[in-house]
Amino acid sequence: MLRMSETPIDLELSVQPSSQPESERGQQPPPLFQLPFPTQDPSNIYQQTQLQPELQLTQNQAKPVWINHRKLFLLFLGFFLCAAIVLLIFYMHHILQNKSINQKDKVVTPCLSPACQWASAQLSMSADPFTHPCEYFLFTCGSGRLSPDSGGRQRGQGIPGHPQNQREKAVWPERRGQSKEKENRGRREEKLDRKTLLLQYLREILDSNDTPGSKAVQKAKGFYYSCLDIKSIEMAGAEPFLALIQKLGGWAVSGQWNKTDFNSTLSLLMRDYATFPFFNLYVGKDPNEIARGTIKRYIQIDQPDLLIPIEWNRKTLKSQAKTQTLRPFLASCQRYLALLGALPSRSMIHVGNFMSLSSELAVAAAPLDYRLSKGQLYQRMTIKELQSQAPAIDWLGCLKAAFHQLPLIEDDHVLLHNLPYIVQMSRIIGKWLNKQELSTSGPVHTYMVLNLLHTLIPALDSRFSETEKNLSVALGRTEGADPRWKHCVLETERGFDSVLTHLLSERTARRDAEEIIQNIFSSFKSKLHELKWTDQNSLRSVMKKVQSLIPRLWTTKRILGEAELDLLFSKVTISATHSFFSNYVQLLTLWQKRLRQLLTEQTKEADILSVTPFILGDELLFPMGMFIPPLFHPTYPRAMNYGVIGFLIAKDILHLILPNIYSQSETVHAVGECVWAHYLAVTEKAGRGGAFSLSAAQKQELWVQYSALQIALQAYHQSLMNHPSDPSILGLSQTRLFLTSFSQVNCDSDPYREFMPLEPSFLITVICAKSDLCPTSMQCPSETQHHSLQTC
Repeated sequence: MLRMSETPIDLELSVQPSSQPESERGQQPPPLFQLPFPTQDPSNIYQQTQLQPELQLTQNQAKPVWINHRKLFLLFLGFFLCAAIVLLIFYMHHILQNKSINQKDKVVTPCLSPACQWASAQLSMSADPFTHPCEYFLFTCGSGRLSPDSGGRQRGQGIPGHPQNQREKAVWPERRGQSKEKENRGRREEKLDRKTLLLQYLREILDSNDTPGSKAVQKAKGFYYSCLDIKSIEMAGAEPFLALIQKLGGWAVSGQWNKTDFNSTLSLLMRDYATFPFFNLYVGKDPNEIARGTIKRYIQIDQPDLLIPIEWNRKTLKSQAKTQTLRPFLASCQRYLALLGALPSRSMIHVGNFMSLSSELAVAAAPLDYRLSKGQLYQRMTIKELQSQAPAIDWLGCLKAAFHQLPLIEDDHVLLHNLPYIVQMSRIIGKWLNKQELSTSGPVHTYMVLNLLHTLIPALDSRFSETEKNLSVALGRTEGADPRWKHCVLETERGFDSVLTHLLSERTARRDAEEIIQNIFSSFKSKLHELKWTDQNSLRSVMKKVQSLIPRLWTTKRILGEAELDLLFSKVTISATHSFFSNYVQLLTLWQKRLRQLLTEQTKEADILSVTPFILGDELLFPMGMFIPPLFHPTYPRAMNYGVIGFLIAKDILHLILPNIYSQSETVHAVGECVWAHYLAVTEKAGRGGAFSLSAAQKQELWVQYSALQIALQAYHQSLMNHPSDPSILGLSQTRLFLTSFSQVNCDSDPYREFMPLEPSFLITVICAKSDLCPTSMQCPSETQHHSLQTC
């Protein structure tokens, strides 16, 4: 092509306008608008140009300028097209890909429901895992549990950005101060105790005054309110119990006892007060029949929960009471009698007889593992056969009283769990009843009254509960006492479980719960195929079990309506204005009535206080108590529900169906090691020589919780394919909201918690490593080793 510098034409010549209209010029270029062949001589071109008329000369003079504009135009057009192609490729490859995986740039609709507003406030006050990557997650699920020599760091110790680290207080200004840090840490620990969360939710239901409700609902709330009325309970003192003793015929401690019949008193205590001084009663199936598909329930008779503290001597194979434990027990018995108005001069005799009788009964008792090894559990016999072996008890009469209105006969079978104890107990009672010198002191009757006192202590003033607490402390039992509201919710459930089931059912979003159950279970099944199994038999066995299960929400076959509940509790006269003691006595009657129902009903009733799934026959059942705020709410974005309850469901399924997966799959070992390697890199343990190996149980738990997070995330993404729209909180993208919500789970207080060597929220760092799942990078800048780690 001819370069412009080679054209010997003066560019300063003016270009004359053409006589053609402008529209035509744009469509028809000049006739000589052509480039010469490369072989032409430039001088000839110049000469030919000089011989043309003025118009032709003018056109030839304008040619170089036109050519210049054309070349610039073509260059600009080419550059524009290239840039457009590059931008289009970038958009298609990056923007659309990110939106399909993370919905990162998708405009989300804010969730404005009251539940979402509450959740938004909670997340706003929590540390953002994507703002403080790695440092935020360096907690452990308990102090000193990481290594046998307590080499593992405590929660937050030495962690950059953590409130315990005083060098970076400015990063966490809202958590300054040791007391404030302990308070926040305590909240993090407590809020994921699923049982406590369920009790708090039931408390809100009982506290609510939205609608008057049915009469049964009012009675349940009345009982709950009277339980909270501590002032009235304290003012009543011991008088309610003393009045009850007189109703039962008095007792020898007060000097007024009408020598009531032993079996008559025992039957009355069992029927009306759910008190079993000499043996325990409960209802259950025979495990030998369960394998054959039999669902019949039987009365089961076991040794009692003795009040006297005893220990099992493995050398003599006998239970015994030590002096250091008998002394505080003696002091507590004396205190109880003093509170009931007994004179000190006379109380010692009765306390001595009570302890002697208790000690003799204790010798015949044995721990569960010993009885199991001796084959003493589930021994079947008829009531008539039991009567012949333990004649001191009127078994048919007592059982008819306990299971009132049921047509029991002597030929009905019962199951014994410690027949040697029952036989020895009968002999001991017969001996004490036949002692002439004790006929006026009534030690057996006093023994029963003190057992009744133990049953009713929750309804008496604080002096009795403090005495009970002091004994526990003296015996080395340091369990913390429940707050009053929790105690009252639990007591209300004992008698009004059907009412609370009705109220909870009204507030449970069944369709949403069923949907998340099905999606998580489907994702779980796909996860099984990713495992490398040690042998195909293990895979076939597990898959056969899984394929036979039907997951569903666990509810009773028919939840009672308000009219049915009113009829069921029509004879109950509980109200908030009555004394709590009288209300509590009616509660015991209701509790015993529930025991009778278990014997006649063949289906397993839903346990309202259950918070974990279980397998019953071919069904995988999930209790309603799992699907409550703040863990789950139908108006939450699905990202939140899957990030919290979805993870917990997946974790529960893995624990339930694959309890010993470590020995069956190589993947469990590899993933456990990989997750732990990420944690060591971030904590610098590998560089400081502080690394240590995890046990098989710890590696399995790491795999379980990491897999549960993957299962929940996969299930959520699957749900988005069916329902693309999902509102947001705080403007977070869908995947980021899922992971941020999961970070609030912390350490769930399940039986496997002790095997988790790190806080579950750290798993976000692992799942985001070299992954396009996360909306933002989760790198730890201070760690060079972290970049070389593989995706788990």
